[in-house]
Amino acid sequence: MEKQLGVVGEGIAQPSRARVSSRSRMGMVAGAILAALWFTWPRLDVSSHTHKTGLSVVDKVQKCAIDNLHEDLYFLEPAKPITPEEFISRHDRLAKALAASDIDAFVLEPGYTFQYYGNISQVDWEPWEPEERPFLMLVLPETSSTGEVSAKTAFLSPHFEEGRVRMLGIPSREPELDIVIWEEHWNPYTTLVGSHLFKDLGRTPKIMMDEEIRDYIVRGLDSAGFDTVGLNAAVELVRQTKSPAEVELIRAVNTGTVEAVRKMRPCLVPGLTENQVTDILNNALLSIGFSLFFNIVLFEEHGALPHGGFVTGWKELTHETMIVIDVGAHYLGYSSDICRSFFIDPPKTSSCHGGILAAIKRIFGLGGQAQEAEWQPSDPKLHAEKLQVWQIVLDAQTAAAEAFKPNATAASIDIAARGVIEDAGYGYGFTHRLGHGIGIKAHESPYLNKFNTEVLLQPGMTFTNEPGIYLENHFGVRHEDIYLVTETDVAELLSGPRAKGPYEP
Repeated sequence: MEKQLGVVGEGIAQPSRARVSSRSRMGMVAGAILAALWFTWPRLDVSSHTHKTGLSVVDKVQKCAIDNLHEDLYFLEPAKPITPEEFISRHDRLAKALAASDIDAFVLEPGYTFQYYGNISQVDWEPWEPEERPFLMLVLPETSSTGEVSAKTAFLSPHFEEGRVRMLGIPSREPELDIVIWEEHWNPYTTLVGSHLFKDLGRTPKIMMDEEIRDYIVRGLDSAGFDTVGLNAAVELVRQTKSPAEVELIRAVNTGTVEAVRKMRPCLVPGLTENQVTDILNNALLSIGFSLFFNIVLFEEHGALPHGGFVTGWKELTHETMIVIDVGAHYLGYSSDICRSFFIDPPKTSSCHGGILAAIKRIFGLGGQAQEAEWQPSDPKLHAEKLQVWQIVLDAQTAAAEAFKPNATAASIDIAARGVIEDAGYGYGFTHRLGHGIGIKAHESPYLNKFNTEVLLQPGMTFTNEPGIYLENHFGVRHEDIYLVTETDVAELLSGPRAKGPYEP
C-alpha cells in the first residue's frame, strides 16, 4: 500500500492529517489516564497529611474510633463494684475449703489473689515494685459450737505500715483488723508463728501458700516452723466459680473491649502502622474508663506469631492486610482478653472513574456504558486462603462453644476445636491451647488443653475460647471470646456478638 505523504518542504515527508488526528487522540487518552491516576491513585501519607478539619489523619481516625464507641455504652450499666458482703462470703467459702483439707490458714501477699479476697492489688500496695518486707493476709477457718465453719482474717505487717493497712479499707467481718506487727530488726516469720493466731494450736501450723507468693517468703515460713503446702483443687475452685456480680463485670469489660475494636475498624485507613493502631485503640479504651493491660496489634505475617515476638510495630496497613488484635483491659478490678482478625474495607472506586472511562470511550469511539472495576487483591490465591482460614477458625470456635457443658473435661473443649482445624488440614498451624479461665486475672485456672482430663467444668466457670491458625511468613487468624458455663448445656457468651465475617469482626 502506498504511503500517504504531505509535502511541506522539498524532500521532507510529513504525516497525513489522519496520523495527526490519531496522535492527538493518543495524547488526549494519555492525559485522561494521567488525570485519573492523579485524582484516584492511593497516595496517603498518614504521618504528615492533614484533613480539611485541621486534624492529622491519625487524629481523625482517633476521633472516629472514640466517637463511634461512645454512641452506645450499653455494656457498662450492669457492672457494679464487688460489695464488702461478697468479699466476706468469699472468705467463708475459702474457710470451708481449708477446713475440709485440715489446713490452719491460707497465706497470700498483694497480687491478684489478695485482690480477690482483700480488694488490694500489688499496685495498690506498692505502685513501683513488689515490696521486700512481707505484708501478708491470712484467712483462718474457725468452727463454731454448732459445727459451722466461718473465716477469720488476719494480717502480718511491718509496724510502720500498720496505720496504712488500717486505712486501706480491706473488707473484714471483724470491726477492726487483726494485725500482727513486726519491727524492722525482728524476724517476721517467727513473729507470726509465735503470735496469738497459732500459739494455742498445740501442733505445727499447716498453712497453704497462694500460687503468687514469692519463694523467699515460703522459705522464711518453713524455717520458722510452719508446715507449708501448695494449692489444692478445692481452694482453687472458690475463685474459679464466679458469682453473678463477677459475671456482669466480666461481661462488661470484655464486651466493651470487643466494641472498641469493632467501632475502630471502619475508621482505619491504609498507611497506619501497628503502633499507631495500638495507640488509637488504647485511647479509645481509656476514654470509657478502662485501664490498659496489654494490646498486641499485628499485621499480615506478624500475625503468624501469636504474641508478636520481635515485631517493631512499624508495618503499614493495606487493604490486603489481615489484622490480628489481641487486647485486654481492666474495669473495676476485672480483666478482658479478646481477639479479632479482620480486614479494613476494600477501596471504593472514585465517582470520577465513570466519567474518565466514558471520556476515553468517546475518544476511541467505543460504545457501551463505562463499568467501574471492582477491587482485586494483588495475590488472589493468598487472599482466598485468608478468607478460608478465617472461616475454619470461626467454625472451630463454634465447636468449642457447643462443648462447654457441666462436667465436661477441660480437655474435651480443646479437642472439639482442634478437630475442626485438623480436619481442614491446618492442624499444624494451631500451636497453642484453646483457652483458659478468666476473672480478676486474664489468665486463670482451669486451662483448656487436650491433656487436662482431670478438671471437670462447673457452672459459674468462665473461659476464653480462642482457636487460631498461624501460617509463618504469611498471616495468622485467631478469634477469642468469653464463655460462661451454665447449669444447662448451653454456654453463655460474655463478650458481645461474635464475629460475623472478616469485614464484620
